[in-house]
This record gives sequence, C-alpha cells and structure tokens, in this order.
Amino acid sequence: MRDTKIERLQEIIDESRQIVFFGGAGVSTESNIPDFRSAEGIYHQAYVYSPEEVVSRSFFLRNPGIFYDFYKEKMLNLDACPNPAHSKLAELERARRLIAVITQNIDGLHQAAGSNRVYELHGSVHRNYCLKCRKPFSAKYIKNTAGVPHCTCGGVIKPDVVLYEEGLDDKVIRAAVSKIAEADTLIIGGTSLVVYPAAGFIDYFSGRHLILINKSQTAKSVRADLSIEAPIGEVLGQIRVNKSKRED
Repeated sequence: MRDTKIERLQEIIDESRQIVFFGGAGVSTESNIPDFRSAEGIYHQAYVYSPEEVVSRSFFLRNPGIFYDFYKEKMLNLDACPNPAHSKLAELERARRLIAVITQNIDGLHQAAGSNRVYELHGSVHRNYCLKCRKPFSAKYIKNTAGVPHCTCGGVIKPDVVLYEEGLDDKVIRAAVSKIAEADTLIIGGTSLVVYPAAGFIDYFSGRHLILINKSQTAKSVRADLSIEAPIGEVLGQIRVNKSKRED
C-alpha cells in the first residue's frame, strides 16, 4: 500500500508547478530534535514548571534564568543536521517546483539544507536581540553564555521565537497565506495541525492536490487527496525530482 501511495505522490509532484510545503515538529524529529506533543515529547516530561509556562513571555520576563536553563537544554539544538525531508524540499525548490516552505519550527534546518523561500511562523533560534537596544546576537553566543545572556548595554537578550502570550508576525502571516493561496499542490508534513492560528492557514488553499504526510492522524479534519502515515523524511527521501519547465 505504501509503495502505491509513494507512486501517487511522485505523480502529483511531477505534474505540479507551484508546490507549497507546510511543516511542523515532525519534520525535525528525524534530525533528533524533540517535539512537544508526541508521547515522547517535551510536554510529557516531568518538570517543576510545565513547558507551556516556561516558554511564555510573562515567565521569561519574571524568571529568565529558569527560562534559559530549559531553552538551552531542550530547544537550542545547534548540532542538529538537516534530514532527507529538508534536503528534498530544497531540491524541489532548486528544480523550480516548490515556491515556499512554511514552517512552525524554529531550528533553521530548512535554510541549512539550502531552502531560500522559508517562512518561519514561530521565529528562529538563530536570531536573538537585546530587549533594550535591539542589538542582534547569534545562537552560538546564547548557547555559550552561562546563565542569562546580556547585551553590552546591560539589557537581557531574547530569542526571536514566538513565546506563549505573543502573537505571530503579521508580515510573515500575510506572506504565508499568500503562498498557500497561489499553490497548485499543498503538502502538509510532520504536524498534527493542533497549533492555531497556523493550523487554520490551510483553509486558504484552493489548488488541485492536498497531501498529508505524518506519523499519526491529524487533529484537524482535512479532506486530502493523499494521506501517508509515515515519517516525512522516509517518504520524501523516495521522491525523484525532475526540473520544472516553468518560467519565473
């Protein structure tokens, strides 16, 4: 059955010219980055404070030391490398078949694999800034700083990631929705479609093919042309990429 579904996925990709990929934490678990909601995820581990509380804006402002202990251990995975899913999406972009990657992840692995058209809904660990003077800092600086990282001006440095109690960037939202509306094929991978408002973005898709690739069923009811319950890297790793003749 899976071979048949892979063949169908290959056919859809071959006939598509404006693919958009919408991905979640499951895209990066094959790079050994833990997710939050699976049975082995961060939300199911025991902490003094719940992960939801620690990664909220109010907690960060009140207890930056505890926040950074958790953040550096569980969310700042600078040694992770792109897996076959990241690599195949970058290859599809180079072949001019994929027009955008929209990701809920903050790890930067899509860019590391070579993707250029990436819309990061929840920010990135690779961007950090001083809350006082807005000076930028690298993820490596954050990782190598003991305790709470501070700017030379004395301000606390905050990762440019969307915490609980914070809204998504309006510019990124508009761009992501626009790309989904342009797509002839939307591939949703590695996400259970639990997190809103991002999960609602797919309602803007009106193209030909909607594909779901995830290890488990999605929470949001989606009528897909093709649904494959398997690791995203395992699936996309079997796809051949043929260059599109579409003109830019």
